[in-house]
Amino acid sequence: MLISRQNSCLLIVDIQEKLHPVILDSQKLIENSLWLVEIAQQLSVPVLVSEQYPKGLGHTHGAFIERIEQQHVMHKLHFSCTKDASCLAQIKSSAVQQIIIVGMEAHVCVLQTVLGLLSEGKDVFVVADAVSSRTAENKALALQRMQQCGAHIVSREMVAYEWLEKAGDDEFRQISRNYLR
Repeated sequence: MLISRQNSCLLIVDIQEKLHPVILDSQKLIENSLWLVEIAQQLSVPVLVSEQYPKGLGHTHGAFIERIEQQHVMHKLHFSCTKDASCLAQIKSSAVQQIIIVGMEAHVCVLQTVLGLLSEGKDVFVVADAVSSRTAENKALALQRMQQCGAHIVSREMVAYEWLEKAGDDEFRQISRNYLR
């Protein structure tokens, strides 16, 4: 199954100020996630953001703040976005079948969100180069479990090329020039 920009949204799970310093390869995760956010916005793919207990973990990393509309930021206490009624309602209101996920921590909030979305009947795509945990082992186990449960493990470039669908037009040239060098 290919990812369709008309039927997908990008969900950023808990990339927060106080959490990112302890996450393995957090700078790469942030760069790869921002890369996808920028492409999603150019292609009119909706972007949603969750924040896990922002009172304790801080808000979404500052690199995202200017790029995300505040009404698309969802606060939650549950680890899974699907266990929080308001988060689940906002995800469902996007009216898309495919959810592309980036974020942290892979073995906690990302995993539980993925499993919840799968149980809601969504097609879930986890961007392996834009998720992480505090340890490599936890990230690897999380990706393995998500795949075993039915999630598609993809890379950021896989997402971008599937959103684009074809070469040869101005849209492709612009994104290729700015992002796919």
